[in-house]
Amino acid sequence: MIARVVTVAFEGVEARRVEVEVQLTGGDVKFYIVGLADKAVTESRERVRAAFAGLGLALPTRRIVVNLAPADLPKEGSHYDLPIALGLMAAMGVLPIDALQEWAAVGELGLDGQIAPVIGALPAAVAANAMGLGLICPEANGPEAAWAGEARILAPRSLISVVNHFRGSQVMSAPRPGQMLDGPAVPDLRDVRGQESAKRALEIAAAGGHNLLFIGPPGSGKSMLAQRLPGLLPPLSPAELLETSMVHSVAGLLARGALTRARPFRAPHHSASMAALTGGGLKVKPGEVSLAHNGVLFLDELPEFTPQALDSLRQPLETGEVMVARANAHVRYPARVQLVAAMNPCRCGYGGLGKGHCGKAPRCQRDYGNRVSGPLLDRIDLQIETPPVTAADLALPPPSEGTAEAAARVARARDVQTARAQAADAAPGLYLNARLEGERLTAVAGLDEPGKALLTRAAEAGHLTARGWTRTLRLARTIADLDGSPTVRRVHVAEALIYRRTAVGAEGVSA
Repeated sequence: MIARVVTVAFEGVEARRVEVEVQLTGGDVKFYIVGLADKAVTESRERVRAAFAGLGLALPTRRIVVNLAPADLPKEGSHYDLPIALGLMAAMGVLPIDALQEWAAVGELGLDGQIAPVIGALPAAVAANAMGLGLICPEANGPEAAWAGEARILAPRSLISVVNHFRGSQVMSAPRPGQMLDGPAVPDLRDVRGQESAKRALEIAAAGGHNLLFIGPPGSGKSMLAQRLPGLLPPLSPAELLETSMVHSVAGLLARGALTRARPFRAPHHSASMAALTGGGLKVKPGEVSLAHNGVLFLDELPEFTPQALDSLRQPLETGEVMVARANAHVRYPARVQLVAAMNPCRCGYGGLGKGHCGKAPRCQRDYGNRVSGPLLDRIDLQIETPPVTAADLALPPPSEGTAEAAARVARARDVQTARAQAADAAPGLYLNARLEGERLTAVAGLDEPGKALLTRAAEAGHLTARGWTRTLRLARTIADLDGSPTVRRVHVAEALIYRRTAVGAEGVSA
């Protein structure tokens, strides 16, 4: 007789069904685990053996074969301990052979029989629910798994608790979802003195989900502006919250199942490798661009990142997902992010601006700017200078408008985009202007004749690539939405072209 228990294998945020088959046969007294298992899975033999000893059980003196099917799917991680132990108990007669037919299981066993938390409980619960099964997971993962809608969840603390539950001597109650936390406090935009053009660009970027680059000397407020962007963005929708939380679950970032509707804001150091940004490593973990899914990826000191790491972001910025290819697997992670970057005009910091200016201009500026490739810059819709803040700016009273007022305008512009997307039956997550393309873009960003003539002249002058044309249309549509205009007029196109004109070239930074 073969005992079967369902578990899952993770491919990115997707949890694929795995059948754990356990058979006791005659022959040599050994414990085999087959089915393309990694080192952590094969080591579960000793954890299961010790956990059974803690319950007063001994492994049968027979040949034990555990097959993880399908056999050609790589199995990684310690979460196979619990389903292997439960399948072995069913094969031994400790549990009824049909007791686990309606359940999937994930969990790591301690040597004393306690069930330790594992990563990926939320996507495992979602997958189990889609298969019409409940999920048995560690007690520490119960609040996280409980967020998976109507899924049935059991969250035992130890292996003996599972045995007692299915033998009828103990009934476990379903866990409650974890806390919904407020996001971290976001500094107010009112704290930034001067830089009115940069604040305007930040508001436009927030309204349409556009990528943004600040270029200016040290101390001009680039990082301050970027750190205030999350305060302008609306909270995550329920669908976005589930998507984002599943990525964080696979990365092991959900503490006791606590979620937050605040959009992610990731700011990796410029020493981050290509794998750290896009994902990879031994078990293909999500990178920063995926951990920022549905939020903001802030790259400070942009040219200090390695060119290979920066160019690895080109595809995710265009497609909204990242595919990590390995010899034995292709893992897909969502990566729909808003890129915000900041850079100095040259390595010396000041370029040709003010006191302490670079004495090697324009060569220093050209060489420094060339560390960021043209194709990546072409994917950044707004490129704005942040000149040095003067003493006169600092002496002024605080601005009358701050984050609250700007966020209200952003919310109104996003409501307009949402209404348009609903009318066109657009796919979820594609309502922002920064993601418009094809016929939808043509339909919502039709230009008046003066605007079309201006954009055509800019393209003919060589200032726009085909991608630049499309992104200028998207940007002009966002400016029109902030202006409350149903049509895109010449003034909106002109402002959009100003933001796309900034370039790091032979003459340094110019706009």
